[in-house]
Amino acid sequence: MAQPNGDHNAAAKPPPTPSPLRFSKFFQSNMRILVTGGAGFIGSHLVDKLMENEKNVIVADNYFTGSKDNLKKWIGHPRFELIRHDVTEPLLVEVDQIYHLACPASPIFYKYNPVKTIKTNVIGTLNMLGLAKRVGARILLTSTSEVYGDPLIHPQEESYWGNVNPIGVRSCYDEGKRVAETLMFDYHRQHGIEIRIARIFNTYGPRMNIDDGRVVSNFIAQALRVDGLMKLMNGENTGPINIGNPGEFTMIELAENVKELINPKVEIKMVENTPDDPRQRKPNITKARELLKWEPKIKLKDGLPLMEEDFRLRLGVPRNN
Repeated sequence: MAQPNGDHNAAAKPPPTPSPLRFSKFFQSNMRILVTGGAGFIGSHLVDKLMENEKNVIVADNYFTGSKDNLKKWIGHPRFELIRHDVTEPLLVEVDQIYHLACPASPIFYKYNPVKTIKTNVIGTLNMLGLAKRVGARILLTSTSEVYGDPLIHPQEESYWGNVNPIGVRSCYDEGKRVAETLMFDYHRQHGIEIRIARIFNTYGPRMNIDDGRVVSNFIAQALRVDGLMKLMNGENTGPINIGNPGEFTMIELAENVKELINPKVEIKMVENTPDDPRQRKPNITKARELLKWEPKIKLKDGLPLMEEDFRLRLGVPRNN
């Protein structure tokens, strides 16, 4: 059963005074934007879009799961700066907007170093909120569908508080993101920080880590996926807002799709599920549709070939004609 969210904006202080440049014509074409985790899968696509929109972009990434290769076309560009930095350490830069994406999002990576994962979620988010407060920047957190845990309602609305195991093997990520959302709203209410929260449901596509370990559950095209984040950042809605694909399919249907695409002779094997892995997940994207005018457009059968081509190129595996 969904629980009421209450008034997120109750008793919020007015936001810190931003730089006078924010309201100038000069600023509009010279906005300085920080993207933490910008060398990662979704972050690098976001950087592409921001650069194409002629923004000044600073990327901070420690390359735990990201790669410089994802950003190689921008290295050396006068509007682009790349910093090797771990968000668990303070970062002092002058920016107008912060897209805070830094965090391992794959079970393979966050289970490898769970303490690092929760430190990234908690200390990293504290550091980015401290920066936002200091410079008067608006900050967007990419949260996750994992905040709903193994949901007891279906589909999941933003008002649902979730069903999460606080001491499981996935808790470093699930609870870490829940605390990150708490910190965002506490800074918003206590210090007037302008915040935005997007709950992203699992995505796949070009630049995804080959050994990622996640089930291919949704496809949001490069432009559409980052458009959802950018519309949230630049709009008036605080969130949280679900960003994902409400289309459902079973794991067998997915496996059969991949088998047909890659190699019809491959045998499908059934394996045991990992602890606390949700049995069913589907976003209710009514808010995204109504408030952001956003929804995914690419279906699974159209998205998988794009990912296949990207993986073949990176693995050096030719297509058998």
